[in-house]
Amino acid sequence: MFAAGQFLLGTFASNCSSGMSVTKVPERWVNSWDNNLKLAQQLDEAGIDFMLPIARWIGYGGDTNFHGNVLETMTWAASLLASTNNINVFATIHTAANHPVVVAKQIATIDQISRGRIGLNIVAGWNQPEYEALGLDLPADHESRYAYAEEWFDVVKSLWERDRAFDYDGQFFHLRNVLGDPRPGHQAPILNAAGSGQGRSFAVRNADFLFTPAIDLSRSTTEIAELKQQGKAAGRNLGVLTFAHVVCRPTEGEARDYLQHFGKDNADWEAVDNLVRLQFAHAQSFPHDLLALIRDRMAAGHGGFPLIGTPEQVAEGILALHKAGFSGTTISFVDYNAEFPYFRDRVLPLLEQAGIRKPVSVPHVTV
Repeated sequence: MFAAGQFLLGTFASNCSSGMSVTKVPERWVNSWDNNLKLAQQLDEAGIDFMLPIARWIGYGGDTNFHGNVLETMTWAASLLASTNNINVFATIHTAANHPVVVAKQIATIDQISRGRIGLNIVAGWNQPEYEALGLDLPADHESRYAYAEEWFDVVKSLWERDRAFDYDGQFFHLRNVLGDPRPGHQAPILNAAGSGQGRSFAVRNADFLFTPAIDLSRSTTEIAELKQQGKAAGRNLGVLTFAHVVCRPTEGEARDYLQHFGKDNADWEAVDNLVRLQFAHAQSFPHDLLALIRDRMAAGHGGFPLIGTPEQVAEGILALHKAGFSGTTISFVDYNAEFPYFRDRVLPLLEQAGIRKPVSVPHVTV
């Protein structure tokens, strides 16, 4: 991902039931291993840069219990990387639920499996019911959560960087004679989703990519410029990623009819409302002054930027994200495996023509 030299594209949440669409339509995404493997190999061949999972432990209820079925992300990432050649795959890890010494060794192991294609998405924590399900106490304030995450990642980095055993005495971790062996042979890209001031300060100090929603692109343009300046002041080259949902069809009418069908007429509104309520109660990854305005977007694509219409219109939407300053975006579909080939064959060439994506040498049969 560091050497891509292009607007980055990835997928999001294919390890989760229904992916990013809170819908009841029968063709909604089935997050089986077989489907994920098929998707990863399609993406790898098409030159897509990365796959990003969501770590969930309980679902959001409703008729579908949205995200009730979720493949664990570290084992998912290791297995996909062993079965692909070029794509980066992230593991999404909650700091409160995973010991940093264990995670450091897991990532170092997968670094060997993947020859340097594993990434780490750090989650400081926000979803109180999940922590209750795990029997964990989640600090009520963001400052404490990110203080813990800061120390957690300091332990991970120390294990990756030091070649001798060391002691560690912090506020949260007290380690004796600990050594990271093996250590990663490559720099793992670090990602963090952040909306609060504390979260963004953490990301600027520690992450290579900050992950944030694109709700209002004029607002995003200002925020991205500020974040990149903060990264520059800290001596770091910070990339900013977002997420989007794709409905791409030969005509705009077809695309909007399908959006109406799955994202409104057959949305799982009980699960949508549970998701919005929990975001308001515990999370700051979405701007709260805008969250109430995007309930429909939550149904269609978990609040992602809508890329709806013809291949040309979808490409124009991605170009708008690029113009706003984003370094890349994830994409999601109601059914990733059924819909990605059309995006690959119709949209990717337009992005290559626009100069924000490099051509892939492997030919594809046009659908």
